[in-house]
Amino acid sequence: MKSNDFRNGRHVVYKLHAHLVLVTKYRKKVMTDRVSDDLKEAFYEVASRYEVTIEAVETDSNYVRLLIAYPPKVQLSKLVMSLKTISSMRVRAHGWPEVTKALFGDHFWSPSYCVVSCGGAPLDVIRAYVEDQQAPNRPKGRPRAKPPGLTPP
Repeated sequence: MKSNDFRNGRHVVYKLHAHLVLVTKYRKKVMTDRVSDDLKEAFYEVASRYEVTIEAVETDSNYVRLLIAYPPKVQLSKLVMSLKTISSMRVRAHGWPEVTKALFGDHFWSPSYCVVSCGGAPLDVIRAYVEDQQAPNRPKGRPRAKPPGLTPP
């Protein structure tokens, strides 16, 4: 899928992207190649259940970054909960020493996460476009190619 392609549902047209960052519990460095591969497999499985497209995924020693495209019906907090739960259960089931020695109990992920919306026009361009919709001297037809600059309130 191209980054400028819109998707559609029965009554909706959308283009939603998010950048997710999931961190291991206590920031322990447990991401070996086999752990990373297992996590990625679990992420793709969960993504297919939610009709989410994973456009990029990469791991470092103690965190994972994902770039996803998702439909508006998906609640990101529930998606993240599923991603973390399924991937944690799958990795813990293997009993790999790099995980069991570094992380005690049933936990794999930190309870927190980071999600950032991304894509589309910068917020100041959209804000100017929205604020200019009812301007009295606005020319008829298509909106201006470049909205006027904003002055801070």
